[in-house]
Order: sequence, then C-alpha cells, then structure tokens
Amino acid sequence: MRGLVTKSTGSWYQVSGEDGEQYDCRIKGKFRTKDIKTTNPIAVGDWVHFDLEPDQASGVINVLEPRKNYIIRKSVNLSKQTQIIGANLDQAILVVTLASPPTSLGFIDRFLVTAEAYDIPAILVFNKLDLFSEEGLEILQEYKSIYENIGYPCYEVSAIEGTNIDAIRDLLKDKVSLVSGHSGVGKSTLVNRIVPGTELRTGNISDWSDQGKHTTTFAEMIGLPFGGKLIDTPGIRELGIVDIEKQELSHFFPEMRQLMNKCKFNNCRHLNEPGCVVLEAVEEGDIESSRYDSYISIYNNEDTRR
Repeated sequence: MRGLVTKSTGSWYQVSGEDGEQYDCRIKGKFRTKDIKTTNPIAVGDWVHFDLEPDQASGVINVLEPRKNYIIRKSVNLSKQTQIIGANLDQAILVVTLASPPTSLGFIDRFLVTAEAYDIPAILVFNKLDLFSEEGLEILQEYKSIYENIGYPCYEVSAIEGTNIDAIRDLLKDKVSLVSGHSGVGKSTLVNRIVPGTELRTGNISDWSDQGKHTTTFAEMIGLPFGGKLIDTPGIRELGIVDIEKQELSHFFPEMRQLMNKCKFNNCRHLNEPGCVVLEAVEEGDIESSRYDSYISIYNNEDTRR
C-alpha cells in the first residue's frame, strides 16, 4: 500500500493510506536512505509503500519514494547527528520572536540558507506582536527590512490575540508548509489559532533561561480545513548546516548570488580577494553586515545557536 507519513515518534510512524485509513507503521532492520545518514530515515511528509503485518492493523514500511526536497538540520552538540525535519514541502515558515525567547539574526540566516539549498521558498512570521514596546516595533521594522529587501516575505502576528491570522491562513491554503522555530516562539499557539480545535499543548517560557520548553515532542502533519497541510515541528535550539560546500555557500545568499559573477575571480570566496564585488557591497551597505557575518560564520563551520 502507498501512504503519506503524517507523524513520527522516533520508532513508529503514522501513515495515512491512500484508502483513507490511518496505519501505525515501523521500519524493518537497517532501513537507510541513499547517501543521507540521519537519525530518522523516514520523515513527516514522505510518501512510502508499506505492507500490513499478518493479523494486525500495523504495517512495515519497505519503500521510500524519492523526495522533492527536505529541510535538514545538524545538532551542534558532540553527537553531530543530522535530522530531517520535514519532506516534500511547498514552503518553510520560520516563526521568529524578538524576545521571550529572542531569535538571533544568525539563526534566521541559517534557516534561510538551508531552505535555499533545498530550493524551498521561505517565509518569516514575527510573532508576539502584543508584547512589543515602541522600541521593539522599531527593531521589528529593521529586521523586516533586512529580509524583505532580499525577497523574503515577512508577516507580523500575535497568536495570542489573533492579529493577522487570516493572512497566515491565506498563505497556507492548498500548500504543504513546514512551521519551525525555537521552543517558546509560539508555534503551537499559532497553529491552534489557525486551526481551531487542534489543541496542541503550549508551554510557558523558562524564567531562568528565557528559552522555551519543548511542548511539541514530535513532528506532526495537520490537515487544514481550508485546504493544505501543515507540519508542526519540535522547537529547534540550534541549527547546524548540513552538506553545503564552502564554494557553494554564497549561492544560497540571494543578495550575493546576483553579484558574484561580477567578481574579478571566478572562484572568489568573498573573504579578502581583490576585486570582490560582494565585499564592496558590504562596505557600501548594499549587503547587510549581519548577513555577511552569518556567511563568514557558516563558511568557517562555526556551529552556533546564534
């Protein structure tokens, strides 16, 4: 039978069969995807083939169909394990907060680079608009201008108060969308607003660390009553970049991509080479210094949650 993976709990996968039924499935033995070594060989959003086990309602997955794309992350702890967050996506949405907890520009850039590398349109949703002071609103506009100027759509919402939720519904309609971000940024509250009755658990921010507590413990695909599917993911504390060669990295910064063919050297690394148009653009303010700092950080393999 063929089906769509809608939930992953680590050892078991919930698969929505083409017959409309839900099946709990597992993988047998050493099931490994070609050339990708991850902690989860099967991810939410994957299309799979499975056989029902004799006299049971559960199944065994034996075929993974080729993926259109996927979002992958690397843990920055000692394990360095990689994990596919979601597969076969039409778009990836990063929920961002400026405080409680803060999302750094470096974290945003790492997410965007990962989405660019796998050809997934990315969108930034700035949540907790209800908490912003006047100064906070000014910083929000600065953040938005950085990313809107290079082509990334940005939305302002308050999941608690319901502000601009209709715009997010329009964004999600008839698409497969991944929703990601730090723990505590309000992903679950946002999903509960978008799809009333979903009742995902929400949690408070830890007072001592200003970090969110994990309330979503596994990835899950939620069908949207107005059309489309949403993949809700556990909060990400850090985002290590996977499988991007240094010489390719600038391709995944749109503002660098449009300039780099004008550099003096074809193999310009945009570090200290003479005649580098990217460096000139940074000096003249045409490329944001924060974006260039992220480029250098990723180029130097500086795994960081910042």
